[in-house]
Amino acid sequence: MAFKPIRFIEEPITVRFDAPPMFEKKPPCPTEFTWREETHKIVEMLSEWHDYQRRGRMARNMQPAHAARASTRGSWGVGRDYFRVRLADGRVVDLYYDREPKDVDDRKGAWFLAREMVEE
Repeated sequence: MAFKPIRFIEEPITVRFDAPPMFEKKPPCPTEFTWREETHKIVEMLSEWHDYQRRGRMARNMQPAHAARASTRGSWGVGRDYFRVRLADGRVVDLYYDREPKDVDDRKGAWFLAREMVEE
């Protein structure tokens, strides 16, 4: 199945899981999310991928051998976990969990609705 983006959104969302994730920084696909005060039920996860590339100042603070390993496994606070999902209304969207902490007092990452997709 091939998809192409029809709308880029890049806005924060609030997610819900049937059971709490075992690891906070490596969550599974959520069961639903709220965006702009509207709740969307996820009925199918179509694909999942991970981007653990270090960006900006984080790209320069690790020895090359350690950075190569971290790019495949991830390291604390670095990277994104992506999920392409089908919603109850039939739309297909990409969500991601950004593992970067917001600040010292809020060390959790954040969820985002990235884009709406259409089947080619």
